[in-house]
Amino acid sequence: MANAFDMVLFGGGGDLSLRKLIPALYRAHKEGGLAEGSRILPICRRQGDVDKYLETAQDALKTHLREGEYSDAVWQEFSQMLRAVAVDIAKPDEQWDQLADILGGDEERVRLFYLAIPPAVFGICCENLSLKGLINEQSRVVVEKPLGYNAETSDEINSKIASYFPERSIFRIDHYLGKETVQNLLALRFSNVLFEHLWDAKTIDHIQISISETVGLEGRAGFYDETGALRDMVQNHLLQLLCLIAMESPNSMSAKNIRAEKIKVLEALRPLVDEAVDENIVRGQYVAGGLGSQLVPGYLEELEAATSSTETFVAIRAHIDNWRWAGVPFYLRTGKRMEKRCAEIVIQYKDVSHHVYDESAGPVLPNRLVIRLQPEESIKLILMAKKMDSLTMELQPAELNLTLSDTYDSFRSDAYKRLMLDAAADNPALFIHREEVAAAWAWVDPIIEHWREINSQPQLYRAGSWGPQAANELLDRDGRHWFNAQ
Repeated sequence: MANAFDMVLFGGGGDLSLRKLIPALYRAHKEGGLAEGSRILPICRRQGDVDKYLETAQDALKTHLREGEYSDAVWQEFSQMLRAVAVDIAKPDEQWDQLADILGGDEERVRLFYLAIPPAVFGICCENLSLKGLINEQSRVVVEKPLGYNAETSDEINSKIASYFPERSIFRIDHYLGKETVQNLLALRFSNVLFEHLWDAKTIDHIQISISETVGLEGRAGFYDETGALRDMVQNHLLQLLCLIAMESPNSMSAKNIRAEKIKVLEALRPLVDEAVDENIVRGQYVAGGLGSQLVPGYLEELEAATSSTETFVAIRAHIDNWRWAGVPFYLRTGKRMEKRCAEIVIQYKDVSHHVYDESAGPVLPNRLVIRLQPEESIKLILMAKKMDSLTMELQPAELNLTLSDTYDSFRSDAYKRLMLDAAADNPALFIHREEVAAAWAWVDPIIEHWREINSQPQLYRAGSWGPQAANELLDRDGRHWFNAQ
């Protein structure tokens, strides 16, 4: 457990804070993860929001916590840590002085500034923190994606933050890296000789990484139309997951060593430029369709626009040009208004070299390792086994469950909780370094530039489907198919 700290939550009344951050901090307190004396200072734009903040936060907890998690007794304790403050981030006026008065006194106390605000105001927020003398040796800043819209704007934002905080004090968050199953993936790889010997081009046929969402724009129309799925999901979430799957074993699990191995992966990604973009990437945009029993509008209807070339879906065939992964395709896919909400990694192994059973035993399917990150977290290994209720030799796929869910049935995973506590404890292992951000943009920017040059238009797909048909054809050409979440 970290020592008592102050968390200043800029954007404290926003959707991210109320839906994710406040519930995560509540869980941390309930589980004894917040040291006595810690304070949470949500920053709101208006005094009226401050006056009713406790009521707003309580309602958010009741709405977003899992069933049975909320407790009036725990809330009464947790609410004592909350002290909302009204601050206009852009104006270094007396409101900032009030914040300075609250934080003043103990210069050895950790100050964690969480910027749950648009990246456009990261710089002015850090500047005003500096002007008011709020940044000291124990200060850290946590920043949310997206960090810019390309390499140039990302570098501008990072440079602005770096003019007030050293790199060791900047924590760039990707909540997927805080999921327990992602950490279990690393433990699986680097703590078991069995898997390390089965983790390269000699045994793996291909790898799929899919993040599918059932939601549409959710009030983010303006932001999303300027961003699109490639910037919003691939440049960070998908590439970070790819790095953890593909990287070599670090010398130790320190932030420095993990970062070095992830950067090697990003630098080994085969560039996709010009015609290679068209050959290896499919982009799509959803139209109205049925999602479950509900008819949902199309992207343009939600956007209230006549036209838009922004992609809400992207599928990519990528390759890592190094000795471990030579010839192994990585298929990345993400989209909105898909048939099912799921984040899943599938490691597809090669077929056995010789089939010893005849056709009467049934088909022998290659083994698969399936790592699911959401909505539930699980790791399963698909093996071939004999049907136990048959006297004849009949084969069928069987699941080996590696989630340990029976052992830890009371455990509640919360990626934001873990990452915020790691930032408070000055543990940057699960955060993203500036060099990683730059390397990811260096791979993504040529794709966006090619789309712009040829005026690429996304292919249409029905809401409630698994994306445009061309995404299936991308794998069909390789004799493979998507493993859609069940």
